[in-house]
Amino acid sequence: MVKIRDIEIGNGIPKICVPIVGKTEAEILEMAEEIVKVGADIVEWRGDWYQDIMSWDAVNGTAKKLRKILGNIPLLFTFRREAEGGEKEIEPQLYCELIQKIAATGFVDLVDIELFTGDKMVCDIIDKVHQNGVKVIVSNHDFHQTPEVEEIVLRLVKMRELGADIPKIAVMPNVKKDVLTLLTATEMASAALNCPVITMSMGSAGAISRLAGEVFGSALTFGTVGKSSAPGQIEVGDLRTVLNIIHKQL
Repeated sequence: MVKIRDIEIGNGIPKICVPIVGKTEAEILEMAEEIVKVGADIVEWRGDWYQDIMSWDAVNGTAKKLRKILGNIPLLFTFRREAEGGEKEIEPQLYCELIQKIAATGFVDLVDIELFTGDKMVCDIIDKVHQNGVKVIVSNHDFHQTPEVEEIVLRLVKMRELGADIPKIAVMPNVKKDVLTLLTATEMASAALNCPVITMSMGSAGAISRLAGEVFGSALTFGTVGKSSAPGQIEVGDLRTVLNIIHKQL
């Protein structure tokens, strides 16, 4: 279990994270206000969508305003690079600096670091982020296929070994059996690792994986309020209803 503010990830019903994908500060803050009205356990700010992401003054200012709007809702900062489905590319060194600087502001509670940034770089970022009391999700996204069970588990285990507080993987199913592959790997990894894990099978075929996390061991799922950040995300109200129904049966 990982506790962030009043939220315990890995305890009970999977937590709902809602992404903010605004391009301007005004759009970002408006989305944040809508999310607060609807309710979310965690909010993810997708920095790769932000048009001023390369201006540190703008990033810092927007993060400060976001923190004020969200109150005690935990804030996750993510810059998703193009290779893993993001909106922008960024040089590795700038990527590292951005994550380290945002973690030092006190405005965010978690940051996302992509596994394939490189082992040494990931370890260095995690070390500096942890020094600021910020938790780390180490992630991997495959928008083309679903690796074999053993490979999915291997990646999740490696994330943990590198220092992730929460390992995360999202994969794309090409056939229905791929969803079962992801769920099998989720059950194995959640049993083997002494930490919460986040997994999902993307697209419409993988929707069940976003709903059945408590059954198989995924501790967090992504829902939408307005625009989604990945294929297959479900509206928050519907998502919460189904999560509660499943929880009552367990």
